[in-house]
Amino acid sequence: MSSLPSPQPHPSFTLTAVEARVLATLMEKARTVPDSYPLSLNTLMLGCNQKTSREPLMNLTEAEIATALDTLMPLNLVRETSGSRVARYEHNFQRGIGVPEQSAVLLGLLMLRGPQTAGELRLNAERWYRFADISSVEGFLDELQDRSAEKGGPLVVKLPRAPGAREQRWAHLLCGPVDVEAAAHAGGATSAGTNSVAGLTERVAHLEQELARLQQTVRDLCSELGVSPPGQS
Repeated sequence: MSSLPSPQPHPSFTLTAVEARVLATLMEKARTVPDSYPLSLNTLMLGCNQKTSREPLMNLTEAEIATALDTLMPLNLVRETSGSRVARYEHNFQRGIGVPEQSAVLLGLLMLRGPQTAGELRLNAERWYRFADISSVEGFLDELQDRSAEKGGPLVVKLPRAPGAREQRWAHLLCGPVDVEAAAHAGGATSAGTNSVAGLTERVAHLEQELARLQQTVRDLCSELGVSPPGQS
């Protein structure tokens, strides 16, 4: 029987679930709706309470979000912007935590959507950042898991394989240590969907590579024949 991972160190601060939702929503909107960013308190509330791309679903009030912002700002994770009659907020996650953009994207997705496989993270990150392949996602996750104590310790943990699942899921540690055994069993109910998404992601990546090779072959042939590639005049 394989042993479970040992208890994980966590950052010098511990976020609540509400603080994590507020922070991750700011991170998402900065990348997906830049024209509406930074966010007002009301817009931030709507983003936190979305019924899609959120796990778990929440129904936060403006007062709860304001309290979370009051905690996040002294941690240098959120800033209030000036120059507007309505207070607006933006995240400062990458500098506040000290991670590169790719790692910030993965942590933001884990805070918004809960534990996910590397394949799911690559698929869900499409509007945030385009990872070349699943192995690049895994590389940044490994770096986050192996983060030294001097930098604050690991920020993610790889969960044990859920019953019936082919892929292991990852969870963030920004809200403190994770009960890895409970999280693994909780993922068993959705393992079929997880496997389907991961498998589909792998197939799409493979097809994209095949298409790129075929397109290059057609361009080379057209060049040799002295004709324009299909679709070009």
